[in-house]
Amino acid sequence: MPEHYAQKPSARWLALVSICIATFLIPQSMSAVNMALPAIAEDLQADAVLVSWLPTANIWGSIILMLPAGRIADMIGRKQVYLAGVLFFSLSSLMALVVESIEWLLIARVLQGLASAMVFATGMALVSTIFDAKQRGMALGLGSTSVYLGLTCGPLIGGWLTEALGWRAVFWAPVPFAMIAMILVVVNVKGQCVSVVKNKLDWLGSLLFALWTTAFFFGLSGLPDPRYVIALIAGLALLYLFIRQQSVAEYPLIRLRALADNKVFSRSIIASLFMYGAHYPVLFLLSLYLQYIQGMSPSESGQLILVQALIMACLAPFAGKLSDIYEPRLIATTGCLLFGCGFAVLIGLDAESSLTHVLIGLILLGSGFGLFSSPNNNAALSSVRPDRLSIASALLNLSRTLGNMFSMAVVVLLVNLMMGEEAITPEQYPALLQVIRVALGLAFIYTLVAAFSSYKRGKIRG
Repeated sequence: MPEHYAQKPSARWLALVSICIATFLIPQSMSAVNMALPAIAEDLQADAVLVSWLPTANIWGSIILMLPAGRIADMIGRKQVYLAGVLFFSLSSLMALVVESIEWLLIARVLQGLASAMVFATGMALVSTIFDAKQRGMALGLGSTSVYLGLTCGPLIGGWLTEALGWRAVFWAPVPFAMIAMILVVVNVKGQCVSVVKNKLDWLGSLLFALWTTAFFFGLSGLPDPRYVIALIAGLALLYLFIRQQSVAEYPLIRLRALADNKVFSRSIIASLFMYGAHYPVLFLLSLYLQYIQGMSPSESGQLILVQALIMACLAPFAGKLSDIYEPRLIATTGCLLFGCGFAVLIGLDAESSLTHVLIGLILLGSGFGLFSSPNNNAALSSVRPDRLSIASALLNLSRTLGNMFSMAVVVLLVNLMMGEEAITPEQYPALLQVIRVALGLAFIYTLVAAFSSYKRGKIRG
């Protein structure tokens, strides 16, 4: 552990505060935009197709830069890339003050996504650098809590800001807090936090990765349209080329052989991919269910869904601390199974279900994810060398983002197949309920895969 932190323990926690602020603001901004979409469409006179790209543009920007950002951080310094990401996020957010067209706002959203990749590729790596093994799990738990709270509180905050200050406030309001996050890191994190191992950026691998993820996920969301089928096939072909290229590159983005040999890390990645894939559509699906089928207002449904985040926020640091003492795989696997129980409860929702039914499902989901997230991250980052922490952090966050995008692409596909392009009217409620049930059923299967991978990852102690 660096001498600076050994002498000044408060510096560690102030640095963690900075990282928690940034990892709260970015997902909060991402999900808050959903509440501002009608106001944006009206003000910028945008059609539904362009407006629907606003939530996806951010995720896409984050995915394509996540791995290169992790590699660059190991080359030039995690602190520098983190600070650049926070600054870039602030500047791209301020673009909303001057944009007058939906096209320029989409560009701002992509830039926000690129900036978020720089922050998330380095955030957990910085935490693992400045905290020793005795406190790392709790620190990672607090970081996980901030991400989850940001995603869940976003709709509530976005609704309040849109109503009180207009839709542009959803973008600029987080900027002052981002500046505080930058100052805390500048003051409290000393040194470069850079790898001592020689590295170079794999430009070809970065390009192939960006191309295959773009073609695959956008192709999946548009099935069965023939044009999207072609895009999906092209994405799979580019994935094959990416894997081949990574196996022969001198400085690959992903050392596939090392990843395969490190069972703890690779299976932690798989567990994260499927757990986040199961979770991400929950807010979307339950928001539709509560507002359309149960007749609740946006604020009422947001407050009910917030129960899940509050439980997770309470459990994640505690679970992280437990993972510093006991095997993380046991705690994380228990979380996966509890998370699956939540979906098993929610699959039974119908038009006559009580809110108590929904609440029980949300409590199980919050408890399960609270037990999973920080022990899983702790196990993964404890299994890699210090010089690989940034790329490991990037891979963990990439698994989260890929899981998010994959599961939403599947949900969009289900909507296209079962409901078409019709407006959601009472006549469509049975079809909507069927979409929700099928999507929740798939999420249940995802959690079983995550639980198996989590349990089979092996031990990190002894």
